[in-house]
Amino acid sequence: MEKLTAIEGRAYPLGAKNVDTDVIIPAHYLKTITRVGLGEGAFETIRAEPGNVFDDPAYAGSPILIAGDNFGCGSSREHAAWALNDLGIKAVIAPSFSDIFSSNAFKNGIATIVLPQEAVDRLLEVARTDPITIDLDSRSVTTPFQDRFAFAMDPFRRDCLMQGLDEIGMTLAMADTIGAFEARTAEARPWLAA
Repeated sequence: MEKLTAIEGRAYPLGAKNVDTDVIIPAHYLKTITRVGLGEGAFETIRAEPGNVFDDPAYAGSPILIAGDNFGCGSSREHAAWALNDLGIKAVIAPSFSDIFSSNAFKNGIATIVLPQEAVDRLLEVARTDPITIDLDSRSVTTPFQDRFAFAMDPFRRDCLMQGLDEIGMTLAMADTIGAFEARTAEARPWLAA
């Protein structure tokens, strides 16, 4: 996983509430077992509308998505996080998230930033013309206009995102400790080693 300490750039000003995983990535894209290419199908129903933010060249490659309340509700498909990653999104800012989506996003290196609706409204306004910065170290979202919004984040998730560690990476980081345990166990209980 890529280390996330600061995310800076333009943000997709979506703002819609109750965006479910079917909207993030429609079911007909779920036949794949690869994560590559899902960004092309991300937000397909929204992209079908003329003038949508996802096809606006001003937001192309934006690493941040600003959404409304209850983002990622619906089914538990991990493909939604894969699609956001493939689209280049590193963080989503919203007043609230579905627990399952938030967990899937974290496991795929996407920061979910919870802010009050007033802060989200201000960021939606700024995103139309200027970049936004998310700093995981200071747990703040800032704008070029001196706006500063503090957010809370689970310390474990924050640390993992900043170190670029997923579940496999965390296990590999403990390889020496695991190896020492295995050696002690094999010596103390040789019948288990066979």
